[in-house]
Amino acid sequence: MTLPVFLFAALAEIAGCFAFWHVVRLSGSPLWLAPGLASLIAFALALTQVEAAAAGRVFAAYGGIYILASLGWMWAMEGVRPDRWDAAGAALCLAGACVILLAPRG
Repeated sequence: MTLPVFLFAALAEIAGCFAFWHVVRLSGSPLWLAPGLASLIAFALALTQVEAAAAGRVFAAYGGIYILASLGWMWAMEGVRPDRWDAAGAALCLAGACVILLAPRG
């Protein structure tokens, strides 16, 4: 269940942050802030559903998924296609996230 929770959390966080970006950087309506805040709350609640001994480990592992989802958002919502450096960086981050989350611990 960790991957679906991470994916949901990433979409909620990105949508919430983008709402603020839209208001501050694109002079959008402040009405965007209400759904943005709701998305950020959903993001925070989602991360509490991941089973782990330490919150910091969950947050660190989630970072790799967030980076990949951010590049997907950039491509799907902003029309900017990730380049090979984006892909390479995301792959490195995902590898790190897997090490953090899946490493055997005694």
